[in-house]
Amino acid sequence: MQKVLVVGGGKGGIAILKILKETTVLKIAAVCDLNPNSPGLQFAVENDIPVGRDWRDFLTEEIDIVVEVTGDVKVFEELRDARSKNTVLIPGSVAYLIAKLLEEKEDLIGQLKNESFTRDLIFNSTDDAMIGIDDKGSVILFNKSAERMIGITEEEALGKNIYQIIPRSELPRILETKRTESNKELVLDNGLKIITNRIPMITNDDEVIGAFAVFKDITEVVNLAEEITNLKEIHTMLEAIIQSSDDAISVVDEEGRGLLINPAYTRITGLTQEEVIGKPATADISEGESMHLKVLQTRRAIRGVKMRVGPNKKEVIVNVAPIIVHGKIKGSVGVIHDMSEIQSLNKELDRARRIIRTLEAKYMFDDIIGDSEEMMLAVEQAKLGAKTPATVLLRGESGTGKELFAHAIHNASNRKYNKFIRVNCAALSESLLESELFGYEEGAFSGAKRGGKRGLFEESNNGSIFLDEIGELSVNTQAKLLRVLQENEIVRVGGTKSIPINVRVIAATNVNLEKGMADGSFREDLYYRLNRMPIQIPPLRKRINDIPKLCENLITKINQDYGRNVEGISPETMGKLVNYHWPGNVRELENILGRAIIFMNYNETVIEQHHLPQLIIKEDIKESRTIPQTSHEDLNTLMEQYEKDIIQQVLVQNKGNKTATAKSLKISLRNLYYKIDKYKIEISDVQ
Repeated sequence: MQKVLVVGGGKGGIAILKILKETTVLKIAAVCDLNPNSPGLQFAVENDIPVGRDWRDFLTEEIDIVVEVTGDVKVFEELRDARSKNTVLIPGSVAYLIAKLLEEKEDLIGQLKNESFTRDLIFNSTDDAMIGIDDKGSVILFNKSAERMIGITEEEALGKNIYQIIPRSELPRILETKRTESNKELVLDNGLKIITNRIPMITNDDEVIGAFAVFKDITEVVNLAEEITNLKEIHTMLEAIIQSSDDAISVVDEEGRGLLINPAYTRITGLTQEEVIGKPATADISEGESMHLKVLQTRRAIRGVKMRVGPNKKEVIVNVAPIIVHGKIKGSVGVIHDMSEIQSLNKELDRARRIIRTLEAKYMFDDIIGDSEEMMLAVEQAKLGAKTPATVLLRGESGTGKELFAHAIHNASNRKYNKFIRVNCAALSESLLESELFGYEEGAFSGAKRGGKRGLFEESNNGSIFLDEIGELSVNTQAKLLRVLQENEIVRVGGTKSIPINVRVIAATNVNLEKGMADGSFREDLYYRLNRMPIQIPPLRKRINDIPKLCENLITKINQDYGRNVEGISPETMGKLVNYHWPGNVRELENILGRAIIFMNYNETVIEQHHLPQLIIKEDIKESRTIPQTSHEDLNTLMEQYEKDIIQQVLVQNKGNKTATAKSLKISLRNLYYKIDKYKIEISDVQ
């Protein structure tokens, strides 16, 4: 590295210093100036360069170049005379010229870098791949998109022959033909489909110096074209399905205008395409409101709505669903079922249900609704009972769901694949019940079948039998039932031979069996056999928090049964239901909801207070049940007084309206008039 001595620290000196400081082939040995405050000396001090006032102190044989920038001729002559023969003396004017040339060189290099950066930015920002080769076929240009499509980097590609990058490249042919080729297809080795334009690079002297190719990935375009073809095939297939469907199908746009109907629609409704397509969605309705318009308003599907359509007022059931694309409603599609076909199917279904109900249990523990502590305890006890062969006794008021528990216990036991038979002990006379339970032999009584008959215990062998209202059995039948529970065998009516059986007995009662034992109407030994695993099912008034969930489930069931679309209950109405005492339990709740839904209009979806029958809240019942503190009146007198008080209270609630009062008390209007006259109730006193 050559050493440089700079003499002069003025403006010229500092300009030379800055240029020399940036070079890597020259080293500044020292800077000299008579003025210690000159900018050149200050710059040298800041950059750890030796400084001095007299150049003689630094001019040795080791100095290769002396740059004189004082502008003083005398100083230049002294330096010329004092330097060694190997030291080069450069005047300030020459140094300044060199500095200018160096600056221009740097500017040109900067411009070149900027242009190169701009070119690379343009080349690399496009989605089209660009490849350039020289006249020897070597790659001289390779942008980012080319890297992505071909799968190699620019560093790997530059300088290599094009055939090493793209073995089947047609670009070298352009060097020979000197012709531009446009929109040529090519499949790369990685399976990518491209379309390319190839251009020769020719000078003004008609000399080919290279070729340039621009190509675009058309794989996605080809795939999209294939998808469009597939969509057309799917559309044709769907149209064929719609046209061949036996169910009537209609489609409307977001404005509710008809877009499409199938032949089945014309067959069922009697309306042609000219009468429906482009017409409002109400054009086909003879009775009811348009479900298409309702779905477009609510954006929710509607199912199982009964309507009459067409000029012949055909009775149908309609299901309509919205067509939503990217969150926007684009129309709706409706399917119409002919009620005549459905009614025929329902008859067959009812017949099948009647057969099935005699063979198997319908409900599971998941069908038991309730989160209250009392109900959860009963369910847990029933689940434990299902895992054992022990006799289960279900106790609870009428309508609490004892039969539901019996079904669930059977379905959760190891007998679930065998028969489940239900018997209402209170519905049959003693003689008939006995022959039904235990069967009979031929000739056991007049009218007996030839060959006899198997009883329900035999029919349910290896399965379960549910004896509802067990407390209503006669003492004689109780004795025979006790034998079944003790010995696991039965004797048919009129027979003497014992028949072994393996039956799980599930009994239920809503009466006080302990009281029956006390008055002799229920056998004590049978009670202890039945009461091995008692389960107490709570009444609805003790699990009020379950009412909302019960209502939701019952409304769904009633909607299916009646073909309605009720969505729920208003908060005010729910408050009224919660405050009612529910003497009929869940059965009464289902009855009240069913009555409310029946009398609702088809366009009403929420049960309001006016839909419910008159209910007596808990406080009224507590007050009306207060027994007068008397000891001399008999039971009949007390009951009549209680009945009179109840009638008076309900009359007050209905402001003396006898029709409404009779409806609330669930008695006939004639019977109400009789009781008003009997108890001498003055209407003026209750209005």
